[in-house]
Amino acid sequence: MRLSSSSVGGQHIPWPSHEHLGKSNLRTYLVLAGAMALFVWSYRGSEIHLGQLFSREGGGQILAYIKKLFPPDFSPMVLQEALKGTVETFAISFMGTLLAVGIALSIVFFASRNLIYSGLLYEMEAKEQWRQTLRLLPYLSARGVLNLLRTVPEMVWALIFVFLVGLGPFAGVLALGVHTGGVLGKLFGEVLEDVDPQPIESLQSTGARRFQILFYGILPQVLPQFVSYTLYRWEVNIRVAAVLGFVGAGGLGQRIHIAISLFMENQLLTLIIAIYILVTLVDYLSAYLRRRVI
Repeated sequence: MRLSSSSVGGQHIPWPSHEHLGKSNLRTYLVLAGAMALFVWSYRGSEIHLGQLFSREGGGQILAYIKKLFPPDFSPMVLQEALKGTVETFAISFMGTLLAVGIALSIVFFASRNLIYSGLLYEMEAKEQWRQTLRLLPYLSARGVLNLLRTVPEMVWALIFVFLVGLGPFAGVLALGVHTGGVLGKLFGEVLEDVDPQPIESLQSTGARRFQILFYGILPQVLPQFVSYTLYRWEVNIRVAAVLGFVGAGGLGQRIHIAISLFMENQLLTLIIAIYILVTLVDYLSAYLRRRVI
């Protein structure tokens, strides 16, 4: 049985039927039930034991370890080592981000659908199947490479490059560059595919070539977002670079790993403070650059 319709401006607008409302409510209940089942399954699969975390014994162990961290070791040798690790971590993140931008820019133009085989740039051409296929192959290949680069985590890349180039910051730079290159390539590609078509149409009407359209119609639109994404990933890479040292990729992470292994808690707190200062400074620097450039 349907509900009565309403009249607005002389037009009759029917109310939703009981059957339609019933189906909508059933779908909502099924989604909620599925989400709850997923939560329970994940909770059990993760072997979460909140009772152990918040028990008196667990809390006592946490407090006991925190007490061991104080006071931080500010001896000249430790400060010198912390400063050296901070400089290494900054260099790893900076060079890794630059390498990532180079990798992303070398691939992303082949991974953008509107630049490689479809869209306004190709609407005036004859729809020949062999040409479409030839352009589709580099597009799919570039997409596959970007997926591979960002699917493998930085820690795994670091392990691979440690075996290839040895222990030290160079392995960290390569790990960050390769993984972040895949991430930036994905982000840059989405920006390129969402450009405003009006400047492209205007340039096409004047007889501009594809490279002219790319440099004068597309790049000015996407460059601010490219810079914004790059600065954001640099902020992320600072934190990641501080962890890569756990697998031998240099920086503060390697020194933290040594401090934890040798139970030197006072030096560990000094290194943690160094990470906090470095991350804070890079966050402010990135925000300043974003305001000035974008």
